[in-house]
Amino acid sequence: MQTIRTWLKAGAFSLTALSTAAMAAVPAEEAAQLGAKLTPMGAEKAANASGSIPAWTGGLPVTAAPVDANGFLSDPFASDKPLFTITKDNLALYKDNLTPGQLEMFKRYGDTYKMPVYQTRRSAATPDSVYAAVKKNATTTNLIQGGNGLENFDTAIPFPIPKSGVEVIWNHITRYRGGSFRRVITQATPQANGAGTLVTFEDQFTYRTQLKDYDPKEPSNVMFYFTQNVLQPARLSGNVLLVHETIDQVKEPRLAWMYNAGQRRVRRAPQVAYDGPGLATDGLRTSDNYDMYNGSPDRYDWKLVGKKEIYIPYNSYKLASTKLKYDDILKPGHIDQNLTRYELHRVWEVEATLKPGQRHIYAKRHFFIDEDTWQAAEVDHYDGRGQLWRVAEAHAMQLYDHLVPYYAFETLYDLQSGRYLALGMTNQEKRFYDFDFQASKADYSTAALRNAGVR
Repeated sequence: MQTIRTWLKAGAFSLTALSTAAMAAVPAEEAAQLGAKLTPMGAEKAANASGSIPAWTGGLPVTAAPVDANGFLSDPFASDKPLFTITKDNLALYKDNLTPGQLEMFKRYGDTYKMPVYQTRRSAATPDSVYAAVKKNATTTNLIQGGNGLENFDTAIPFPIPKSGVEVIWNHITRYRGGSFRRVITQATPQANGAGTLVTFEDQFTYRTQLKDYDPKEPSNVMFYFTQNVLQPARLSGNVLLVHETIDQVKEPRLAWMYNAGQRRVRRAPQVAYDGPGLATDGLRTSDNYDMYNGSPDRYDWKLVGKKEIYIPYNSYKLASTKLKYDDILKPGHIDQNLTRYELHRVWEVEATLKPGQRHIYAKRHFFIDEDTWQAAEVDHYDGRGQLWRVAEAHAMQLYDHLVPYYAFETLYDLQSGRYLALGMTNQEKRFYDFDFQASKADYSTAALRNAGVR
Protein backbone atom coordinates (compact mmCIF):
# COMPACT_ATOMS: atom_id res chain seq x y z
CA MET A 1 0.00 0.00 0.00
CA GLN A 2 1.32 3.41 -0.93
CA THR A 3 2.20 5.43 2.15
CA ILE A 4 -0.28 8.23 2.71
CA ARG A 5 1.48 11.45 3.64
CA THR A 6 -0.17 14.70 4.55
CA TRP A 7 1.83 17.65 5.72
CA LEU A 8 1.83 21.38 5.80
CA LYS A 9 4.42 23.39 3.94
CA ALA A 10 7.17 24.14 6.41
CA GLY A 11 7.15 27.84 5.70
CA ALA A 12 3.38 28.29 5.56
CA PHE A 13 3.11 29.56 9.11
CA SER A 14 6.55 31.20 9.46
CA LEU A 15 6.95 33.21 12.66
CA THR A 16 3.22 33.03 13.39
CA ALA A 17 3.45 29.28 13.83
CA LEU A 18 6.38 29.63 16.18
CA SER A 19 4.56 32.12 18.35
CA THR A 20 1.29 30.18 18.55
CA ALA A 21 2.56 26.60 18.59
CA ALA A 22 1.24 24.36 21.35
CA MET A 23 3.72 21.51 21.64
CA ALA A 24 2.08 18.10 21.66
CA ALA A 25 4.78 15.59 20.70
CA VAL A 26 5.81 13.21 23.49
CA PRO A 27 9.38 12.13 24.42
CA ALA A 28 10.85 9.12 22.64
CA GLU A 29 10.78 7.02 25.81
CA GLU A 30 7.02 7.56 26.11
CA ALA A 31 6.45 6.83 22.43
CA ALA A 32 8.31 3.53 22.95
CA GLN A 33 5.17 2.24 24.70
CA LEU A 34 3.44 2.07 21.29
CA GLY A 35 3.39 -1.58 20.23
CA ALA A 36 4.49 -2.65 23.73
CA LYS A 37 2.33 -1.64 26.68
CA LEU A 38 0.08 0.23 24.26
CA THR A 39 -1.26 -0.93 20.91
CA PRO A 40 0.34 0.67 17.85
CA MET A 41 -2.60 3.11 17.83
CA GLY A 42 -2.15 4.12 21.48
CA ALA A 43 -4.86 2.06 23.20
CA GLU A 44 -4.22 0.04 26.34
CA LYS A 45 -3.14 -3.36 25.08
CA ALA A 46 -3.98 -5.28 28.26
CA ALA A 47 -7.37 -6.53 29.36
CA ASN A 48 -9.28 -4.64 32.01
CA ALA A 49 -9.29 -5.86 35.61
CA SER A 50 -12.39 -8.03 35.25
CA GLY A 51 -11.47 -9.44 31.84
CA SER A 52 -14.71 -8.14 30.34
CA ILE A 53 -12.54 -6.16 27.92
CA PRO A 54 -9.91 -8.58 26.57
CA ALA A 55 -6.35 -7.81 25.59
CA TRP A 56 -5.77 -6.57 22.04
CA THR A 57 -3.99 -9.27 20.04
CA GLY A 58 -3.79 -7.68 16.60
CA GLY A 59 -7.40 -7.31 15.49
CA LEU A 60 -9.14 -9.09 12.63
CA PRO A 61 -7.00 -10.41 9.75
CA VAL A 62 -7.90 -9.62 6.13
CA THR A 63 -9.23 -13.18 5.78
CA ALA A 64 -11.49 -12.99 8.84
CA ALA A 65 -14.61 -14.06 6.90
CA PRO A 66 -15.82 -14.43 3.29
CA VAL A 67 -16.38 -11.34 1.14
CA ASP A 68 -18.85 -11.58 -1.74
CA ALA A 69 -18.26 -10.51 -5.35
CA ASN A 70 -19.70 -7.06 -4.66
CA GLY A 71 -17.48 -6.43 -1.66
CA PHE A 72 -20.04 -7.06 1.09
CA LEU A 73 -18.57 -8.54 4.26
CA SER A 74 -19.69 -11.62 6.14
CA ASP A 75 -20.01 -11.50 9.93
CA PRO A 76 -16.90 -13.04 11.55
CA PHE A 77 -18.85 -13.26 14.83
CA ALA A 78 -22.13 -14.62 13.47
CA SER A 79 -22.25 -17.39 16.07
CA ASP A 80 -22.02 -14.97 19.02
CA LYS A 81 -25.10 -14.69 21.23
CA PRO A 82 -25.98 -11.75 23.49
CA LEU A 83 -24.59 -12.02 27.02
CA PHE A 84 -27.54 -9.96 28.25
CA THR A 85 -29.84 -7.19 27.06
CA ILE A 86 -30.17 -3.82 28.76
CA THR A 87 -33.76 -2.63 29.04
CA LYS A 88 -35.60 -0.02 31.09
CA ASP A 89 -36.27 -2.72 33.69
CA ASN A 90 -32.61 -3.52 34.48
CA LEU A 91 -31.13 -0.15 33.52
CA ALA A 92 -29.97 0.65 37.05
CA LEU A 93 -27.52 -2.28 36.94
CA TYR A 94 -25.63 -0.82 33.97
CA LYS A 95 -26.06 2.96 34.18
CA ASP A 96 -22.44 3.52 35.25
CA ASN A 97 -21.32 2.19 31.87
CA LEU A 98 -23.78 4.21 29.78
CA THR A 99 -23.62 7.76 28.44
CA PRO A 100 -26.13 10.50 29.35
CA GLY A 101 -27.50 10.25 25.82
CA GLN A 102 -28.04 6.50 26.07
CA LEU A 103 -29.82 6.93 29.40
CA GLU A 104 -32.05 9.58 27.84
CA MET A 105 -32.94 7.22 24.97
CA PHE A 106 -34.16 4.67 27.52
CA LYS A 107 -36.15 7.41 29.26
CA ARG A 108 -37.86 8.53 26.06
CA TYR A 109 -38.29 5.18 24.29
CA GLY A 110 -38.31 2.75 27.21
CA ASP A 111 -41.00 0.50 25.75
CA THR A 112 -39.02 -0.21 22.57
CA TYR A 113 -35.41 0.78 23.22
CA LYS A 114 -32.94 -1.92 24.26
CA MET A 115 -29.23 -2.69 24.01
CA PRO A 116 -28.15 -6.29 23.28
CA VAL A 117 -24.67 -6.68 24.81
CA TYR A 118 -22.20 -9.17 23.34
CA GLN A 119 -18.74 -10.44 24.14
CA THR A 120 -16.18 -7.70 23.52
CA ARG A 121 -14.11 -8.34 20.40
CA ARG A 122 -11.20 -5.98 19.84
CA SER A 123 -11.31 -6.30 16.06
CA ALA A 124 -9.59 -3.04 15.07
CA ALA A 125 -6.55 -3.24 12.80
CA THR A 126 -4.83 -1.07 10.19
CA PRO A 127 -1.86 -1.65 7.84
CA ASP A 128 1.66 -1.73 9.26
CA SER A 129 2.51 1.44 7.33
CA VAL A 130 -0.15 3.28 9.32
CA TYR A 131 1.26 1.99 12.61
CA ALA A 132 4.71 3.21 11.59
CA ALA A 133 3.36 6.67 10.76
CA VAL A 134 1.48 6.87 14.07
CA LYS A 135 4.65 6.06 16.01
CA LYS A 136 6.51 8.74 14.06
CA ASN A 137 3.73 11.27 14.74
CA ALA A 138 3.97 10.67 18.48
CA THR A 139 7.37 12.39 18.65
CA THR A 140 7.12 14.85 15.76
CA THR A 141 3.57 16.19 15.31
CA ASN A 142 2.67 19.45 17.02
CA LEU A 143 -0.44 21.56 17.38
CA ILE A 144 -0.32 25.00 15.81
CA GLN A 145 -2.64 28.00 15.61
CA GLY A 146 -3.77 27.46 19.20
CA GLY A 147 -4.66 23.82 18.54
CA ASN A 148 -6.51 24.45 15.27
CA GLY A 149 -3.91 22.96 12.94
CA LEU A 150 -1.10 20.42 12.74
CA GLU A 151 2.50 20.42 11.63
CA ASN A 152 4.77 17.48 10.82
CA PHE A 153 1.77 15.16 10.48
CA ASP A 154 1.96 11.85 8.60
CA THR A 155 -0.95 9.63 7.48
CA ALA A 156 -3.21 9.29 10.55
CA ILE A 157 -3.52 9.78 14.32
CA PRO A 158 -1.19 12.65 15.22
CA PHE A 159 -1.43 12.12 19.00
CA PRO A 160 -1.58 8.41 19.94
CA ILE A 161 -0.67 9.36 23.54
CA PRO A 162 -2.94 12.41 23.99
CA LYS A 163 -2.58 14.96 26.74
CA SER A 164 -5.53 17.21 25.90
CA GLY A 165 -9.07 17.05 24.60
CA VAL A 166 -8.27 18.74 21.30
CA GLU A 167 -5.59 16.12 20.61
CA VAL A 168 -8.18 13.36 20.99
CA ILE A 169 -10.50 15.21 18.59
CA TRP A 170 -7.70 15.57 16.04
CA ASN A 171 -7.18 11.81 16.25
CA HIS A 172 -10.83 11.30 15.29
CA ILE A 173 -10.65 13.87 12.47
CA THR A 174 -7.48 12.37 10.96
CA ARG A 175 -8.08 8.68 11.66
CA TYR A 176 -7.25 6.15 8.96
CA ARG A 177 -10.03 5.62 6.42
CA GLY A 178 -8.28 3.72 3.66
CA GLY A 179 -6.79 6.49 1.55
CA SER A 180 -9.28 6.61 -1.32
CA PHE A 181 -12.72 5.11 -1.85
CA ARG A 182 -16.06 5.45 -3.59
CA ARG A 183 -19.36 4.32 -2.13
CA VAL A 184 -23.12 4.55 -2.66
CA ILE A 185 -25.02 5.02 0.60
CA THR A 186 -28.56 5.75 1.68
CA GLN A 187 -29.78 8.23 4.27
CA ALA A 188 -33.13 8.23 6.05
CA THR A 189 -34.82 10.96 8.09
CA PRO A 190 -37.91 9.24 9.52
CA GLN A 191 -40.80 11.20 10.97
CA ALA A 192 -41.87 10.38 14.53
CA ASN A 193 -44.19 7.69 13.08
CA GLY A 194 -41.35 6.09 11.09
CA ALA A 195 -42.42 7.35 7.65
CA GLY A 196 -39.95 9.22 5.50
CA THR A 197 -38.12 9.57 2.20
CA LEU A 198 -34.82 7.85 1.44
CA VAL A 199 -31.97 9.85 -0.06
CA THR A 200 -29.16 8.06 -1.91
CA PHE A 201 -25.70 9.56 -2.33
CA GLU A 202 -22.57 8.62 -4.23
CA ASP A 203 -19.54 9.68 -2.18
CA GLN A 204 -15.94 9.93 -3.34
CA PHE A 205 -13.10 10.46 -0.87
CA THR A 206 -9.38 10.78 -1.62
CA TYR A 207 -6.44 11.85 0.52
CA ARG A 208 -4.35 14.37 -1.40
CA THR A 209 -1.38 12.04 -1.32
CA GLN A 210 -3.43 9.29 -2.96
CA LEU A 211 -4.23 11.33 -6.08
CA LYS A 212 -3.00 9.74 -9.30
CA ASP A 213 -1.17 12.98 -10.11
CA TYR A 214 0.03 13.74 -6.58
CA ASP A 215 3.07 16.02 -6.57
CA PRO A 216 5.00 15.95 -3.27
CA LYS A 217 6.72 19.22 -4.22
CA GLU A 218 3.44 21.10 -4.52
CA PRO A 219 2.71 23.04 -1.32
CA SER A 220 -0.81 22.53 -0.07
CA ASN A 221 -2.91 22.83 3.06
CA VAL A 222 -5.42 20.29 1.68
CA MET A 223 -5.76 17.05 3.63
CA PHE A 224 -8.38 15.31 1.47
CA TYR A 225 -10.96 15.81 -1.27
CA PHE A 226 -14.61 14.79 -1.05
CA THR A 227 -17.65 14.84 -3.33
CA GLN A 228 -21.23 13.87 -2.58
CA ASN A 229 -23.64 13.45 -5.48
CA VAL A 230 -27.37 13.03 -4.79
CA LEU A 231 -28.71 10.12 -6.86
CA GLN A 232 -32.28 10.08 -5.58
CA PRO A 233 -35.04 11.16 -5.00
CA ALA A 234 -35.62 12.78 -8.38
CA ARG A 235 -36.28 16.24 -6.92
CA LEU A 236 -32.75 16.33 -5.48
CA SER A 237 -30.96 14.24 -8.10
CA GLY A 238 -27.94 15.91 -9.64
CA ASN A 239 -27.14 18.21 -6.72
CA VAL A 240 -23.45 17.75 -5.91
CA LEU A 241 -21.21 18.92 -3.07
CA LEU A 242 -17.46 19.33 -3.51
CA VAL A 243 -15.10 19.82 -0.55
CA HIS A 244 -11.38 20.49 -0.35
CA GLU A 245 -10.70 19.77 3.33
CA THR A 246 -7.88 21.84 4.76
CA ILE A 247 -5.90 20.76 7.76
CA ASP A 248 -5.73 24.26 9.24
CA GLN A 249 -9.18 25.74 8.67
CA VAL A 250 -8.46 28.91 10.64
CA LYS A 251 -5.60 29.88 8.34
CA GLU A 252 -7.47 28.64 5.26
CA PRO A 253 -11.15 27.73 5.75
CA ARG A 254 -12.59 24.63 4.14
CA LEU A 255 -13.20 25.14 0.42
CA ALA A 256 -16.67 23.97 -0.63
CA TRP A 257 -18.86 24.32 -3.70
CA MET A 258 -22.40 23.20 -4.56
CA TYR A 259 -23.75 22.38 -8.01
CA ASN A 260 -27.49 23.01 -8.17
CA ALA A 261 -28.99 20.84 -10.90
CA GLY A 262 -32.11 23.00 -11.20
CA GLN A 263 -30.11 26.18 -11.78
CA ARG A 264 -27.21 24.41 -13.55
CA ARG A 265 -24.81 26.57 -11.60
CA VAL A 266 -21.81 26.03 -9.37
CA ARG A 267 -21.66 28.25 -6.30
CA ARG A 268 -19.26 28.58 -3.42
CA ALA A 269 -20.75 27.01 -0.29
CA PRO A 270 -19.25 28.60 2.83
CA GLN A 271 -22.26 27.33 4.80
CA VAL A 272 -20.90 23.76 4.51
CA ALA A 273 -19.11 24.05 7.85
CA TYR A 274 -19.83 24.28 11.56
CA ASP A 275 -23.62 24.50 12.13
CA GLY A 276 -24.57 25.07 8.50
CA PRO A 277 -27.40 22.68 7.55
CA GLY A 278 -26.40 19.23 6.31
CA LEU A 279 -27.18 18.37 2.69
CA ALA A 280 -30.70 16.93 2.19
CA THR A 281 -31.24 16.23 5.90
CA ASP A 282 -34.48 18.14 6.64
CA GLY A 283 -32.50 20.24 9.13
CA LEU A 284 -31.78 17.21 11.30
CA ARG A 285 -28.01 17.63 11.35
CA THR A 286 -25.36 20.30 11.01
CA SER A 287 -22.48 20.14 8.55
CA ASP A 288 -20.11 19.19 11.36
CA ASN A 289 -22.38 16.34 12.49
CA TYR A 290 -21.30 14.34 9.42
CA ASP A 291 -18.89 11.52 10.36
CA MET A 292 -19.94 12.20 13.96
CA TYR A 293 -17.73 15.32 13.95
CA ASN A 294 -15.66 17.03 11.28
CA GLY A 295 -13.97 20.32 10.50
CA SER A 296 -12.10 22.93 12.48
CA PRO A 297 -12.12 22.61 16.29
CA ASP A 298 -11.62 26.36 16.77
CA ARG A 299 -15.09 27.26 18.12
CA TYR A 300 -14.89 25.05 21.21
CA ASP A 301 -12.80 24.62 24.32
CA TRP A 302 -11.93 20.94 24.61
CA LYS A 303 -11.64 19.31 28.04
CA LEU A 304 -10.09 15.87 28.35
CA VAL A 305 -12.12 14.12 31.05
CA GLY A 306 -10.23 10.83 30.84
CA LYS A 307 -10.89 7.15 30.11
CA LYS A 308 -14.12 5.32 30.80
CA GLU A 309 -15.62 1.88 30.11
CA ILE A 310 -18.83 2.24 28.09
CA TYR A 311 -21.19 -0.03 26.16
CA ILE A 312 -20.86 1.18 22.58
CA PRO A 313 -22.01 -0.19 19.19
CA TYR A 314 -19.28 -2.42 17.80
CA ASN A 315 -18.77 -5.12 15.16
CA SER A 316 -22.12 -4.17 13.63
CA TYR A 317 -22.06 -6.72 10.80
CA LYS A 318 -25.60 -7.89 11.51
CA LEU A 319 -26.90 -4.36 11.07
CA ALA A 320 -25.03 -4.06 7.74
CA SER A 321 -26.32 -7.36 6.34
CA THR A 322 -27.57 -7.41 2.76
CA LYS A 323 -30.36 -9.70 3.98
CA LEU A 324 -31.99 -6.63 5.51
CA LYS A 325 -34.12 -4.04 3.77
CA TYR A 326 -34.09 -0.46 4.94
CA ASP A 327 -37.65 -0.92 6.21
CA ASP A 328 -36.34 -3.67 8.48
CA ILE A 329 -33.96 -1.20 10.11
CA LEU A 330 -35.95 2.04 10.29
CA LYS A 331 -38.60 2.12 13.01
CA PRO A 332 -40.51 4.93 14.76
CA GLY A 333 -38.25 6.82 17.16
CA HIS A 334 -35.08 4.81 16.52
CA ILE A 335 -33.63 2.00 14.45
CA ASP A 336 -34.56 -1.60 15.29
CA GLN A 337 -32.37 -2.19 18.33
CA ASN A 338 -32.76 -5.96 17.97
CA LEU A 339 -30.32 -5.71 15.06
CA THR A 340 -27.65 -3.88 17.05
CA ARG A 341 -24.60 -5.18 18.87
CA TYR A 342 -23.07 -3.40 21.89
CA GLU A 343 -19.79 -4.27 23.56
CA LEU A 344 -17.91 -2.91 26.56
CA HIS A 345 -14.93 -0.83 25.40
CA ARG A 346 -12.61 1.78 26.83
CA VAL A 347 -13.32 5.23 25.44
CA TRP A 348 -11.76 8.66 25.73
CA GLU A 349 -14.24 11.12 27.21
CA VAL A 350 -14.03 14.72 25.96
CA GLU A 351 -16.28 17.69 26.69
CA ALA A 352 -16.51 20.55 24.20
CA THR A 353 -17.84 23.91 25.40
CA LEU A 354 -18.57 26.76 23.01
CA LYS A 355 -16.02 29.56 23.43
CA PRO A 356 -17.25 32.99 24.54
CA GLY A 357 -18.15 35.08 21.51
CA GLN A 358 -18.41 32.08 19.18
CA ARG A 359 -21.64 30.90 17.53
CA HIS A 360 -23.00 27.38 17.16
CA ILE A 361 -26.41 25.81 17.76
CA TYR A 362 -24.70 23.28 20.05
CA ALA A 363 -23.48 25.04 23.18
CA LYS A 364 -21.86 21.86 24.48
CA ARG A 365 -20.90 18.48 23.05
CA HIS A 366 -19.91 15.38 24.98
CA PHE A 367 -17.73 12.87 23.07
CA PHE A 368 -16.96 9.23 23.76
CA ILE A 369 -14.21 8.04 21.40
CA ASP A 370 -13.12 4.42 21.02
CA GLU A 371 -9.53 3.92 22.16
CA ASP A 372 -8.75 1.24 19.55
CA THR A 373 -9.82 3.17 16.43
CA TRP A 374 -10.12 6.83 17.55
CA GLN A 375 -13.60 6.82 16.02
CA ALA A 376 -16.29 8.73 17.87
CA ALA A 377 -18.78 6.15 19.15
CA GLU A 378 -21.25 8.36 21.04
CA VAL A 379 -21.71 12.14 21.00
CA ASP A 380 -24.27 14.07 23.08
CA HIS A 381 -25.28 17.55 21.89
CA TYR A 382 -26.70 20.24 24.19
CA ASP A 383 -28.61 23.39 23.25
CA GLY A 384 -28.07 26.90 24.59
CA ARG A 385 -30.31 26.19 27.60
CA GLY A 386 -28.08 23.30 28.65
CA GLN A 387 -30.65 20.67 27.68
CA LEU A 388 -29.66 17.47 25.90
CA TRP A 389 -30.90 17.90 22.36
CA ARG A 390 -29.41 15.31 20.01
CA VAL A 391 -27.74 11.95 20.59
CA ALA A 392 -25.35 10.60 17.95
CA GLU A 393 -24.35 6.96 17.81
CA ALA A 394 -21.99 5.29 15.33
CA HIS A 395 -22.32 1.58 14.67
CA ALA A 396 -18.69 0.59 14.16
CA MET A 397 -17.58 -2.19 11.84
CA GLN A 398 -14.05 -3.28 10.94
CA LEU A 399 -13.70 -3.50 7.14
CA TYR A 400 -11.26 -6.34 7.64
CA ASP A 401 -10.53 -7.10 3.98
CA HIS A 402 -8.86 -3.67 3.68
CA LEU A 403 -7.83 -3.21 7.34
CA VAL A 404 -10.01 -0.12 7.70
CA PRO A 405 -12.00 0.67 10.87
CA TYR A 406 -15.23 2.41 9.84
CA TYR A 407 -18.97 2.62 10.49
CA ALA A 408 -21.81 0.43 9.28
CA PHE A 409 -23.73 3.69 9.56
CA GLU A 410 -24.31 6.51 12.00
CA THR A 411 -27.49 7.75 13.68
CA LEU A 412 -28.47 11.11 15.15
CA TYR A 413 -31.56 11.19 17.39
CA ASP A 414 -33.39 14.48 17.95
CA LEU A 415 -34.93 14.17 21.41
CA GLN A 416 -37.01 17.32 20.99
CA SER A 417 -38.75 16.47 17.71
CA GLY A 418 -38.80 12.69 18.06
CA ARG A 419 -37.18 12.35 14.63
CA TYR A 420 -33.81 10.90 13.73
CA LEU A 421 -31.31 10.56 10.91
CA ALA A 422 -29.58 7.37 9.76
CA LEU A 423 -26.69 7.95 7.35
CA GLY A 424 -24.43 5.50 5.55
CA MET A 425 -26.67 2.47 5.01
CA THR A 426 -25.55 0.12 2.23
CA ASN A 427 -27.83 -2.90 2.74
CA GLN A 428 -29.76 -2.51 -0.54
CA GLU A 429 -27.01 -1.03 -2.67
CA LYS A 430 -25.41 -2.90 -5.59
CA ARG A 431 -21.91 -2.95 -4.15
CA PHE A 432 -19.99 -2.09 -1.01
CA TYR A 433 -17.10 0.40 -0.65
CA ASP A 434 -14.69 0.50 -3.59
CA PHE A 435 -11.18 1.00 -2.17
CA ASP A 436 -9.63 0.54 -5.62
CA PHE A 437 -11.08 3.90 -6.67
CA GLN A 438 -8.49 6.15 -8.32
CA ALA A 439 -8.86 9.90 -8.85
CA SER A 440 -6.81 12.82 -10.11
CA LYS A 441 -6.87 16.40 -8.89
CA ALA A 442 -8.99 17.34 -11.91
CA ASP A 443 -11.70 14.94 -10.69
CA TYR A 444 -12.15 17.24 -7.70
CA SER A 445 -12.36 20.49 -9.68
CA THR A 446 -15.39 22.73 -10.14
CA ALA A 447 -15.52 21.66 -13.81
CA ALA A 448 -15.81 18.04 -12.75
CA LEU A 449 -18.44 19.08 -10.23
CA ARG A 450 -20.58 20.57 -13.00
CA ASN A 451 -20.18 17.48 -15.18
CA ALA A 452 -21.06 15.13 -12.32
CA GLY A 453 -24.34 16.93 -11.71
CA VAL A 454 -25.70 16.84 -15.26
CA ARG A 455 -28.90 14.81 -15.24
